[in-house]
Amino acid sequence: AGKSTLMKILSGAHAADEGSMELGGRPYAPLNPHDARLKGVAMIYQELNLALHLTARENILLGAESARGGWIDRPASIERARSALAQLGHESLDLERSAGSFSIATQQIIEIARALLTKPRVLIMDEPTSSLTQADTERLFAAMARLRAQGVSIIYISHFLEECRRIADRYTVLKDGETVGTGEMRSAGLDRIVTLMTGREVKDLYPRTAHELGAVVLSVTGAASAPRLKRASLQVRAGEIFGLAGLIGAGRTDLLRAIFALDRLAAGEVVIVGARSARATPRGRWAEGVGFLSENRKEEGLMLTQSIADNITLTKQEAFGRFGWIDGRHQRAAAQRWVADLRVKCREASQPIGELSGGNQQKVAIARLLEHPARIFLLDEPTRGIDVGSKAQIYQLIGDLAAQGKAVVVVSSYLPELLGLCDTIGVMCRGELTAVRPRAEWNEAEIMRVATGSAPLQSDRDSR
Repeated sequence: AGKSTLMKILSGAHAADEGSMELGGRPYAPLNPHDARLKGVAMIYQELNLALHLTARENILLGAESARGGWIDRPASIERARSALAQLGHESLDLERSAGSFSIATQQIIEIARALLTKPRVLIMDEPTSSLTQADTERLFAAMARLRAQGVSIIYISHFLEECRRIADRYTVLKDGETVGTGEMRSAGLDRIVTLMTGREVKDLYPRTAHELGAVVLSVTGAASAPRLKRASLQVRAGEIFGLAGLIGAGRTDLLRAIFALDRLAAGEVVIVGARSARATPRGRWAEGVGFLSENRKEEGLMLTQSIADNITLTKQEAFGRFGWIDGRHQRAAAQRWVADLRVKCREASQPIGELSGGNQQKVAIARLLEHPARIFLLDEPTRGIDVGSKAQIYQLIGDLAAQGKAVVVVSSYLPELLGLCDTIGVMCRGELTAVRPRAEWNEAEIMRVATGSAPLQSDRDSR
């Protein structure tokens, strides 16, 4: 849609080709991000930009260190870093611990604290809550309220429209690189905003493609994997969309990684189309027709410096060459078919994938599973951090896969997504898959009760 590109222009990372900007009534044309920060504009990017080998303190102060006599002033640095973290309710965070050793959610807190350090006049937030827990999200909103009271302007990019409705005064909708709507948030209906973003009514956002459930193709019994996954049993049928809900850290990702043999099983077994694998490997899972989509596009899901074609064909390169050489023309032609089918917005299949938007990167990651081809799809947060239009396309794709008899397991933190897409939903709580029921027997409140451990187990309905 162009949101992130526009924000990169505002923050000095990109230069505008046309148009003009003003800040405080004066012409504004930052030379680079550092110049923008000096002028009072700070940016928190959707993709984390931390130096993972440096400490939390060093990351927060990077480029804005406290110094005295040419040396880093350590006491002053610690005080400033603590002050920034205190605004987010994390003043006790271990500042001397390396940033890479923290969870993604805590890394996001460090990133936000770095932006707050310079006391910006304008703070730009691109999907700041996509990796945060509910508690951290509430702390962030409280910090935003304090900044707003101090006169700080905030530009907030989010695909969680309920968040926008809660915190924003005004909204602007971008679609295909252009402004298509703007107005006062309090008088805007969410249905109206979704229609502007997608060109379709909300009721059409989750298409119900006709599909039938076949034989069991994935069976998991008593699966456990250190440190979070304690016990999970489930069965998924051909043509079924199976959703996994739960709080962050409940073990949903761990379950998918254990099924795909990325993490070792400490107990239990995984059976793929009736076949047991005593020593399963990810390569073996690919050979069995299982495809895995990581929740972490940047570090696990894609090779950002490589081409779209390289990313799509990564798991079956032997099909595109001989004697260790890749037939680039054959490879690009295969990739271009998926680019067209999934409506990936790019120049050509040879373009580096890191240049694409998050939504288009996600389509390419899914295209790899389709090209392989997989018959069991393990999708971990497949729509995290992408625009509503791309989400609608991925929802349609998932429905089409089920109609073709593929089995799809979807992990999602967005409950309307699970309720709109899935045939069956399982809820995880503290490392255990505690309830599995048909979608019709769930609602958001019931899912949250089970996810938080405040509902009795429905053991009579859990075995399928």
